[in-house]
Amino acid sequence: MAYEFDLFVIGAGSGGVRAARFAAGFGAKVAVAESRYLGGTCVNVGCVPKKLLVYGAHFAEDFEQASGFGWSLGEANFDWATLIANKDREIHRLNGIYRNLLVNSGVTLMEGHAKITGPHEVEVNGQRHTAKHILIATGGWPQIPEIPGHEHAISSNEAFFLKELPKRVLVVGGGYIAVEFAGIFHGLGAKTSLLYRGEMFLRGFDGAVRKHLHEELTKRGMDVQFNADIARIDKQPDGSLKATLKDGRELMADCVFYATGRRPMLDNLGLENTGVKLDKRGFVEVDELYQSAEPSILAIGDVIGRVQLTPVALAEGMAVARRLFKPEQYRAVDYKMIPTAVFSLPNIGTVGLSEEQAIEDGHKVQIFESSFRPMKLTLTECQERTLMKLVVDADTDKVLGCHMVGPEAGEIVQGLAIALKAGATKQHFDETIGVHPTAAEEFVTMRTPVNR
Repeated sequence: MAYEFDLFVIGAGSGGVRAARFAAGFGAKVAVAESRYLGGTCVNVGCVPKKLLVYGAHFAEDFEQASGFGWSLGEANFDWATLIANKDREIHRLNGIYRNLLVNSGVTLMEGHAKITGPHEVEVNGQRHTAKHILIATGGWPQIPEIPGHEHAISSNEAFFLKELPKRVLVVGGGYIAVEFAGIFHGLGAKTSLLYRGEMFLRGFDGAVRKHLHEELTKRGMDVQFNADIARIDKQPDGSLKATLKDGRELMADCVFYATGRRPMLDNLGLENTGVKLDKRGFVEVDELYQSAEPSILAIGDVIGRVQLTPVALAEGMAVARRLFKPEQYRAVDYKMIPTAVFSLPNIGTVGLSEEQAIEDGHKVQIFESSFRPMKLTLTECQERTLMKLVVDADTDKVLGCHMVGPEAGEIVQGLAIALKAGATKQHFDETIGVHPTAAEEFVTMRTPVNR
């Protein structure tokens, strides 16, 4: 059968655009349908605008520390509307870049909601199109628990478009989005409380990292409450919000922000017209080649619920394009040693196994750990400390994990991730000469294991 397209991609986020562009570059006839915004979550309501807001929040510290270096500043004033307007302008520019990337690659861009009407058929804006392969790259969507009054809460989607900075914010959640937004609101001057229903936030991260970040956030004056969860939210006559906790306490706020998980975005996608199956968490079930139970339909990115990170979606999109249209270049995505950063204030950078994971996996471990006050802060009153940690296999000397909490942690760990991916040992670290004076050199000067 002759198809109109070789590949029809639903979703113009990071993974979808990467797959479409490269498939078109390999000679395939490709279409992309997008109903919201080009660039997906990352560009519009995720990593990019969030990082811009983190930069904005960080200036409060810079102003505070400037006097130690001889700078006399007048009173600093922050204007939320200016930050959001400038952020919007930058996102609009990036939307245009994504449009050009697709169009200049020869991809047919359709702006509208795509619904799958059969194994090889997609409907967009009332028009039906056929394709040999259909790729679902529709990403995720934030979830707010349906407690009484949940309609008064916001998610990350709305946070980027608030008309003004709330004076009092309750951030609910214990993952990286919650921690990052708590840092943003707090840094920009809002009275911020971070509520998490568990014993300690950032589940899955190294225990020392979690503990250190908690100490630093508390040091900065943020209210962090564990074993705390909201039972209901009531809007007050003056527009403020009363959050009643499950333990009976009441907290007043102007904004309640939920970051308690994301679901796959499959609304009205038409999967019932296909053999596609979902896993028990509701994500699209795929094999190692990203193929669903319907052979002609594939899925990548957040919608499959593996590692929900933009660079991973990019790698998956590239893998799909190569396998289908340039098989001699195909390489499977390696999910081991994926570095990641949390743009909390201070930042977290991490790659490889946590101490807890390494022990659980049966490794006999040696731990190298250092906590110190960064050089930049020695002329200031700021008592923030940086944490660096290496998890090493005691038998093979291989470095299993590398973790950092401190300024530019993500930038530093990206370089170390290459070393860990290449199988570096602790001896390799020890024999590497440091760049002095930097914080990063601490990773090659830690000599004595920590006693546990």
